[in-house]
Amino acid sequence: MLEVKNLTKAYSVGSFGKEKFYAVDNVSFTISDNEILSLIGESGSGKTTIGKLILRLLKPTSGTILYNGIDIASFKNLKEYYKHVQGVFQDPFSSYNPIFKIDRVFDMIREEFYPSVNGTEWLERVKSVIEDIGLNPKEILGKFPHQLSGGQLQRLLIARALLMDTKFLVADEIISMLDASTRIDVLNTLIKLKEKGLSVLFITHDLSLGYYTSDKTIILYRGSIMEVGDTVKVFNNPLHPYTKMLLNSVPTVHKKWEKDTIALEGKNVPAGFCKFYDRCPFGDSMCKNVELGEVESNHSVACVRATK
Repeated sequence: MLEVKNLTKAYSVGSFGKEKFYAVDNVSFTISDNEILSLIGESGSGKTTIGKLILRLLKPTSGTILYNGIDIASFKNLKEYYKHVQGVFQDPFSSYNPIFKIDRVFDMIREEFYPSVNGTEWLERVKSVIEDIGLNPKEILGKFPHQLSGGQLQRLLIARALLMDTKFLVADEIISMLDASTRIDVLNTLIKLKEKGLSVLFITHDLSLGYYTSDKTIILYRGSIMEVGDTVKVFNNPLHPYTKMLLNSVPTVHKKWEKDTIALEGKNVPAGFCKFYDRCPFGDSMCKNVELGEVESNHSVACVRATK
């Protein structure tokens, strides 16, 4: 479905732009048909940048993104690309114009992408896709955004994407602003849609949500992949110190959280060293020129100690 090869996004920083900041640094992964891949990491790890690169909202510095074997940069007609690849973002409220009813969101899709479809047929499509995401069209259509909850608005954004024959969805922190009960509804909607053929890049900083939804997991830090593999293997057998730190930072309901011993802020990392070197309690001279290495089937880690 989607293949990312050596993807890099660098920004010029410093005096006269002489220095480079790598928001995404040589990242490669694949997402198959009917698969959810979670992209997990701290704020600033490059998760959203990868999503924007896939959606062609940003241009990569280097590397390629292939959709069904075709370089997405070769799509001259972006409408054709966006019929199949869509994004849903963190704040559902900012995605709607408050002066228009919800119907307008779906009408705009028809006007831009399917002008030949008559109104009656389009309305039936809209009702069908609203039902697919677990809502009642009679309770939704004709309402203004402020009359609906955040969870309803977020699911309607997913419905909008599905109206466009979407095969691949970038879901960027889509439930971080929702309450707990609504989060489960939205996550279950994604899982049901996956069963119907949708592939999803699920971007989150919440490990528990990633574990609940995804088939594969990527742990990202400072634009680089620290650990990647089947979700169950990454979570049940974490091998990179950064992955362990993230898992140890998840609070539990039966005991108080104890402060992690790993520094929250690191210093400058020497050239060529693992990007987690300055925060890792095991960092030493062996941590130079470390690459992803397979430790078991469908489980790779960028740590010299894990791959020995």
